[in-house]
Amino acid sequence: MNDADVSKQIQQMIRFIRQEAEEKANEILVSAEEEFNIEKLQLVESEKKKIRQEYERKQKQVEVRKKIEYSMQLNASRIKVLQAQDDVVTAMKDSASKGLLRVSDDQSAYKELLQGLIVQSLLRLKEPSVLLRSREVDVALVESVLDAAKKEYAVKAKVHAPKVVIDKRVFLPPPPSSADSHGPSCSGGVVLASQDGKIVFENTLDARLDVVFWQKLPEIRKRLIGKVGE
Repeated sequence: MNDADVSKQIQQMIRFIRQEAEEKANEILVSAEEEFNIEKLQLVESEKKKIRQEYERKQKQVEVRKKIEYSMQLNASRIKVLQAQDDVVTAMKDSASKGLLRVSDDQSAYKELLQGLIVQSLLRLKEPSVLLRSREVDVALVESVLDAAKKEYAVKAKVHAPKVVIDKRVFLPPPPSSADSHGPSCSGGVVLASQDGKIVFENTLDARLDVVFWQKLPEIRKRLIGKVGE
């Protein structure tokens, strides 16, 4: 083989090696591009997932805030309704209290009422000896009905008439007056106590109003709620 043939063969080998290198380079380039695209797609999907998760997190926060705000508004509305109901109930009681002040204006009717209150108190205490307290302005009326009240009690309880001592040193508070609107006051009635003071029965008009008020309060509230819901 002469030099020309050797050179020709070497050139063929070089072309073959170069072609293989180019093909290999193309394969590496294609593979690298595929891997790049795959990795890019994975990164894009990963970022999309993060964005979705962040959106869902913020959406949940918004929903929670909405629920909290709704709950707060609902509670505020309920408080306003309850406050309005309390205001109405308080106004009703205040009106009834003012009405009690006129009960003692009719001396004849109030005298009869006092006798009934004394009899009722004696029946509750069932004591042979009691102490009776009234407003200072009512002492004369109490004295005028006391004997009749004791007799009525004796008949109803089927016992001897009890000993009733009218306390003329300590009195119930006086009727309300504009001069002292914040001081203690009493619209009328009596308070009876056993001789040893261990048993006390308060039978004033104010105490009876409180008892009736608290007994009727559920019914009053029920009617108010019904009117609010209509």
